[in-house]
Amino acid sequence: MPVLTASDGTRLAYHGAGEGPPLICLPGGPMQSAAYLGDLGGLTSRRRLVGLDPRGTGESAVPADAASYRCDRQVDDVEALRAHLGLDRIDLLAHSAGANLALLYAARRPDRVARLLLITPSVYAAGLAITAEDRLATARPRREEPWFASAYAALEAITAGRADAGSWQLVAPFFHARWDEEARAFDAAGEKEKNQEAAAAYAADGAFDPAATRRSLAAFPSPVLLLAGEHDLGAPPRVMREFAGLFPEAEFVVQPGAGHFPWRDDPGRFVTSVTAFLDGGR
Repeated sequence: MPVLTASDGTRLAYHGAGEGPPLICLPGGPMQSAAYLGDLGGLTSRRRLVGLDPRGTGESAVPADAASYRCDRQVDDVEALRAHLGLDRIDLLAHSAGANLALLYAARRPDRVARLLLITPSVYAAGLAITAEDRLATARPRREEPWFASAYAALEAITAGRADAGSWQLVAPFFHARWDEEARAFDAAGEKEKNQEAAAAYAADGAFDPAATRRSLAAFPSPVLLLAGEHDLGAPPRVMREFAGLFPEAEFVVQPGAGHFPWRDDPGRFVTSVTAFLDGGR
């Protein structure tokens, strides 16, 4: 496993696979190993994917200072990876919570980002609001699914602030196009790969300054792809459209039938959308 040394001395690991120009990939979780990204639906046939294991996850070392798990403090880790790879500018893809780190990096180092790809992104760094109705309305079209009644009741409890210990597991099917054995295994593995201590520190006080970030994004000079899943209640399409509007040059795509992991739900469609964006323009 290739490694690099962060500015504070923490050893960081990254996964490399595929052929073609490099695409830096930041996983979600927050604070989950990049392993779950896999080959991003076969994108390795077009790009060399470089997935960073955030500090304290996967093969990356636990830092001496647990406060360095805070999202804004990890911007230097992305920059260390860019420099380690000898790249002047990077194509940067981020999934879910990893989008917060990608936004902070793009805001701080816009000259280092050639293209930015946000896949079903989290909204904390941008300061956008996802309402209870946004999530419930995104969930309702799946009412014919056999698991819908219990999952929707749990979602209502969560959005009303009445969640219990089992509520989050009950809503897991909403994040996948198909709630089959493979999806169940993927979901269970993801929980085991997450560093819960690091996740709790990721959005600690001071991590985000949404107003300042949005001002920076309004002047972001490079192309942006924001890809949402039609049925993703974690990143509802209405809010994702608003998110895309924060950039001067953003392509907004809603993948039909997809949940929170669109490269798993329809790999061919996902790879087509991503490669069309990466291969177009400058």
